[in-house]
Amino acid sequence: MVFNNVILRVSNPEDTNQIQALLIQQATISKKEIGCERFEVYQSQSDRELFFLIEQWESEEALDAHRKTENFLNVYMTEVVPKVQREPHLSSKLI
Repeated sequence: MVFNNVILRVSNPEDTNQIQALLIQQATISKKEIGCERFEVYQSQSDRELFFLIEQWESEEALDAHRKTENFLNVYMTEVVPKVQREPHLSSKLI
């Protein structure tokens, strides 16, 4: 099992609604991928420009395959990443 948690901060507050929509699109498609056990998007209530991606993948191979999908490359990497500060964390589940 692979846990990938990503913190995203929108660089320009005017892009917040667009980033929100794109992340919802990304999650909806990613949840259908082989090996995706969990893909959730959270938006901070106190800081609307702050988003969290909580992902759980069956294996490192499944996560690698996800990173090669059309949606990841053409939506997430092309439209989201240039407009955010991104901090990914491969994580270990403690409990």
